[in-house]
Amino acid sequence: MSTETVKQTTFRRLLGYIKPYRAAFALSIVGMLGYAAVDTFFFSQIETLIDDGLTEHNSKILIYGAIFVPVVFIARGIFNFVASYFLNWVGFRVVTTMRQQLFDHMMRLPVSFHDQHSTGDLISKITYTTQQVAEASSRALLILIREGAFVIGLLSLMFYHSWQLSLVFLVVGPLIAKVVTIVSKRFRMVSSRIQTAMGSVTTTAEQMINGHKVVVMYEGQKRESKRFNDINNITRNQNMKLVNAQTVSTSVIQLIASFSLSMVLVLASYPQMLQNLSAGAFTTLLTAMIMLLRPLKQLTSVNSDFQRGIAAATSIFEVLDEQPETDSGTVKLDRARGDIEFDQVTFRYDQADSPALDKVSFTVPAGKTLALVGRSGSGKSTISNLLTRFYAPQDGVIRLDGVDIYDYRLKSLRRQFALVSQSVTLFNDTIAANICYGAHQPVSKERLREVAEQAYVTEFTDNLPRGLETMVGENGVMLSGGQRQRIAIARALLRDAPILILDEATSALDTESERHIQTALSRLQQNRTSIVIAHRLSTIEKADEILVLEDGKVIERGSHKELLQQQGAYHQLHRLQFTGADH
Repeated sequence: MSTETVKQTTFRRLLGYIKPYRAAFALSIVGMLGYAAVDTFFFSQIETLIDDGLTEHNSKILIYGAIFVPVVFIARGIFNFVASYFLNWVGFRVVTTMRQQLFDHMMRLPVSFHDQHSTGDLISKITYTTQQVAEASSRALLILIREGAFVIGLLSLMFYHSWQLSLVFLVVGPLIAKVVTIVSKRFRMVSSRIQTAMGSVTTTAEQMINGHKVVVMYEGQKRESKRFNDINNITRNQNMKLVNAQTVSTSVIQLIASFSLSMVLVLASYPQMLQNLSAGAFTTLLTAMIMLLRPLKQLTSVNSDFQRGIAAATSIFEVLDEQPETDSGTVKLDRARGDIEFDQVTFRYDQADSPALDKVSFTVPAGKTLALVGRSGSGKSTISNLLTRFYAPQDGVIRLDGVDIYDYRLKSLRRQFALVSQSVTLFNDTIAANICYGAHQPVSKERLREVAEQAYVTEFTDNLPRGLETMVGENGVMLSGGQRQRIAIARALLRDAPILILDEATSALDTESERHIQTALSRLQQNRTSIVIAHRLSTIEKADEILVLEDGKVIERGSHKELLQQQGAYHQLHRLQFTGADH
């Protein structure tokens, strides 16, 4: 698709956002046209003021003029308010709609999309880029309609007084159009680069803020400062390129217009021209020509605003056009029994050389516990990611209760799982709200207290002034790792799903907390299918079956006792851990 076609398609899509607010938009256009009409009318009265008032010494005309000026400016102010207010009202509505769409769509996009895009870049699109669409487009429309109407008004006034002299201005029109076309491409390209640069600014700032402790601890301030400085300067350079293109194009257009003004003065010096023009008519003509330079200058800046808005909208529509997570399943599942089967499953991450899982097969009968062990990157977490359909296997079948998981509706499939992972995500809300996150119905205070006690959350919340209503801060910054993990376990307890995935669930806990949590998890695992991913082998000794993974393959399987007797990889891991513990 050509650049011009993309531009037209983007513009049409943008107009679609204005449709619901067309009444307010129409009012803003009325305001803009009224503003231009009042200005044109004001300049049209110069002839009467000079010829009838000053030349003929008619004092009445001058008195009327004194009354006329404030009235004109009051009308001008009203039209300006109507135009600006309603145009900005529509602009902010469009931004709000676009932001909401973008936010909602990002939540529906597959995990693979988020893996390939930096958080900062996506945040920048929601905040900065959407704002650019409104600011640039609103400003462009305001100038285009208001100043465009004013130019038409002034040209009409000029032709009314002397069509011969006014024709000169029409000759320069094509020249101005050519300059605008050349500069347009430059504007669009630079605007697109600015949006990318702003995404990098957000990403770098976000990394520093999120990793502040690491930066301070490892004295990375200079490194981070230099990184931010480099990106900041790229943004500045791109903005300066935009300003340069805008300034040069404006200067060239004004120079073209000034030559035409010079030609008008030369032509007006001919005797036959001077005879046909009164002092008032010539002054009106000359004033109109000089006044044309300002709107012409603004109309050239419209182009840069418009291109910036189009580039911003294109960037947003690229995300909105990304395919959301596919859900072709039709089978509704209320509550699964919990039979899980992996049948020759192969999965490779994008751009990875070797598969994360290579023809992996295993079954977990309902209510049993399967433990996955192995070194980092052996494929343990990939199994849980495939089960919950965060990723799709390239080969093989995953079944739940004998049915391919892709035959189930996505929402009803995910309701069968409760996940407690090593990295706990908490929202900037109360502890109670974080425990209840994902509950499908209102949770009573008694039930909330019950799960909080089972997960040993009340051990620390009872000592807090607001108890379970304590705010946790962004991603639980006010809590320790162990406290965050307990909240995640309470959340899983409350979900009461038939399948439990524990991904290093006790990794952040001290020995005493771990003992408490293991008791809670043992209770939670009763009558549930559990998949436990663990580094600490002490947590999985009671598992019904243990799979030892290496480079995406199952190299050993069996119970804790059986695997120790085999004297293989599991035995080696066990010996390393427990010998280290003894020392």
